[in-house]
Amino acid sequence: MNNSDLPALIVSHGQPSDPAPAARELDLLAEAVAKLTDGRAVGAATLAQEGALARAIAQLGPKGIVFPMFMSGGWFTRVALGEKLRAAGGQGWQVLEPFGCEAAVHDLARDAVAEALQGQDLAHAQVLIAAHGSFKSPAPSDVAITLAQSLKAGLGLARCDAAFIDQTPQLAEVTGFGTGAICLPFFAAMGGHVTEDIPRALEAARFGGRVLPPLGLHPDVPALIAAALVRAAPVCAQTCRYSAARA
Repeated sequence: MNNSDLPALIVSHGQPSDPAPAARELDLLAEAVAKLTDGRAVGAATLAQEGALARAIAQLGPKGIVFPMFMSGGWFTRVALGEKLRAAGGQGWQVLEPFGCEAAVHDLARDAVAEALQGQDLAHAQVLIAAHGSFKSPAPSDVAITLAQSLKAGLGLARCDAAFIDQTPQLAEVTGFGTGAICLPFFAAMGGHVTEDIPRALEAARFGGRVLPPLGLHPDVPALIAAALVRAAPVCAQTCRYSAARA
């Protein structure tokens, strides 16, 4: 069986406080991806939903490809996720590069920002990348910071910064963004961080600009994931290109 014949499983953290909506959202994403993969079986499982990973593996079979719907790489995707898969009976499953480390995702972010700024003079435009970050590992912030630097240089923006919920610089402390600024949530889904934490932090910072939908909800994401499944380069053979140096 080659990679094109293997079933695929999209895995996300989910929402521990209320697992069902996030699980349903991921199911819908898997259904959209399946329609673009020429008959490949595509399932979904959130880690927040008890037993979901084991149930999905039991349904899809002993071998397959996992697409981590996470925004960064590092220890979790290279080590912890593999351990969770083996504990759930998925010894033959490969883990791919996570969503946020896909080069195509960074291209998608560029296109989303460019579209949102259409009509503005980019040389005066301001963009804020809102990301999770981590006090334990630099890997999550490395991805967001690299994206911000790439957008600033590639689009010729006056300012493009990354700020975080879980580390410094914190979103609640950003300053100097005008009413024409935009904020792009570098998140995979519409969870509590996007609906509650980011608005609260931006209000504290008196951010007067416009907030875009999280990048993971962009309509081009299913096609992007389908293409990643075709390439099927396992993360065990490479590290996240945006965090390999320090993860």
